[in-house]
Amino acid sequence: MEIEDLRIFVEVADAGGINSAARRLGLAKSIVSRRLLRLEEELGAELISRTTRGAVLTEAGMSFRDQAADICARIDAARDEMSPNGDIRGLLRIAGPASVGTYFASALAEFARRHPALSIHTRFSDQYVDLVAEGFDCAIRVGYMPDSNLVARKIGSLPMRLYASPEYIAENGAPEYPGDILKHAAITAGTNSWVFSDGTQSFTVNPQGRFMADNAYVLTEAAAAGLGIVAMGAMIADPYVQDGRLLPIMTRYTLPDVGIFVVRPQSQHTPRKVRVLIDLMVERYASVDL
Repeated sequence: MEIEDLRIFVEVADAGGINSAARRLGLAKSIVSRRLLRLEEELGAELISRTTRGAVLTEAGMSFRDQAADICARIDAARDEMSPNGDIRGLLRIAGPASVGTYFASALAEFARRHPALSIHTRFSDQYVDLVAEGFDCAIRVGYMPDSNLVARKIGSLPMRLYASPEYIAENGAPEYPGDILKHAAITAGTNSWVFSDGTQSFTVNPQGRFMADNAYVLTEAAAAGLGIVAMGAMIADPYVQDGRLLPIMTRYTLPDVGIFVVRPQSQHTPRKVRVLIDLMVERYASVDL
């Protein structure tokens, strides 16, 4: 029984089909099907029931899936322990936010340069990615981390400030106090609250506005177009400030910095490729306010 056949079975089980698993693994569908069939023949049991809609685990497959995943994890951990300074091989799948993906591109390129035997597949999207269901090893996430079943490592902070365009300020004025926010149009990512501090006490405001988006650049462009005020990370807003399209406002108050994290699914063994990536990201970003 070959370890790669076990890996392919686990991938098919988690992806919900041979086609999806083949895309994740970067293999031809015929190779995935052949190795899966070989494993079933060795075990003398059907693991996957093929249907026109995909693949469904049989009773034997459901029983065997966790055992196969545990075997793969143990072998990976053993390899890491035997060669902690050796080449990192295999495939690393990383998800990240499209809004700020470009700021991590150089670190990921450097990681690939340092480890030429490792294949790296990335997906940058502002839509939520289920790491386990979609087969990702880890993800870069920006925000305030909610409770979840993921293991998170903070790698940096993103200062947040309030901005508006010169045109908006000329027409509507600029808020001076947190309570003034309610008199202005806000540009937000949803029904989030803004929490301001003057150094001694905090003020929570629920901003209201007609423009919402799930992408930081779309929000920033809307503010630059004069649609309202926005709370934005400095690394995104700074170019607009330098061009004169946005101005920092209400600067006597601060907003909480947003954390930048690498998250991974919970497991007994953290793959070495993920540990080394986290080390590089901490090296790059832990002491830098982006």
